[in-house]
Amino acid sequence: MAQVVELSITGMTCDHCVNAVTAALKGVPGVREAVVSLADKSAKVTGDDLDVAKLIETVKEEGYEAAAR
Repeated sequence: MAQVVELSITGMTCDHCVNAVTAALKGVPGVREAVVSLADKSAKVTGDDLDVAKLIETVKEEGYEAAAR
């Protein structure tokens, strides 16, 4: 069964930021889909055996702050 993780993300200011975070999250093993919202300052990640710490670390590596919702 697919797992869904929601993250709060701060520091995004434009569509480029959204695209960077989306691409980075999609590169994490197990991720099937990542939907990032600039307006909501959030990401909804769907996949199998997701490692929340790895998802947060990946967002931070892109230069933004993240936390599980």
